[in-house]
Amino acid sequence: MHTTDLDPLAVPGVAGAGKRRFKLVIGSKNYSSWSMRPWVALKAFHIPFEEILIMLDQPDTGNRIAEFSAAGRVPVLIDGDTTIWDSLAICEYAAEQFPDRHMWPADVTSRALARSICAEMHSGFSGLRSAMWMNIRARFPGKGRTMPAQADIGRISEIWEDCFARSGPHRFLFGDFSIADAYYAPVVMRFITYGVSLAPALEAYVERVAAHPAVAEWIRDAHEESVPSPRYDTYPD
Repeated sequence: MHTTDLDPLAVPGVAGAGKRRFKLVIGSKNYSSWSMRPWVALKAFHIPFEEILIMLDQPDTGNRIAEFSAAGRVPVLIDGDTTIWDSLAICEYAAEQFPDRHMWPADVTSRALARSICAEMHSGFSGLRSAMWMNIRARFPGKGRTMPAQADIGRISEIWEDCFARSGPHRFLFGDFSIADAYYAPVVMRFITYGVSLAPALEAYVERVAAHPAVAEWIRDAHEESVPSPRYDTYPD
């Protein structure tokens, strides 16, 4: 269990949050793409939370997750008597509870587009997920190039290019870092692991996301984990 502590005088808005602290239950940082999304979002927007880390693919994994989630999956956000067990719902809840953090784009049209691309990631891209699972420590260059995965890579590239075409030459999809960037951070991890070639502008975006302080901290933590998952650590020939 890990607690993310923040100096309330150093971070705008934290002092107003009082003693309130979320609990975020997540899976292994090296493998759990669903856990990465809300963790990065909370961290990027300086929202205090207590991290409860459950290593995946262990004999007690199911029982430990069941302590927090009737759905049997992570991530789970606990806020007092309120429990949210879906990554997108967690991000939406945090944005509602901390409106001063502006986790979504301020412009209504951009905000609608950001929500749409997060929903598409949330419900789609099964080809990419099945052929290119997340393993931050590994390198599988050239692997996973199934036709469905290639189609998903093309669609993601189209989404990113469209966002930059609409918002201009910004660092992130809608200018400042938002939930949308946190939501696509696991895709960035996959593209790095599998050596996916992208257009120069999109390669630069991948580098910027990976270098964001919240994402970089997750990556460091993933490399420090010592519990392997045999089914995800090798790629079959």
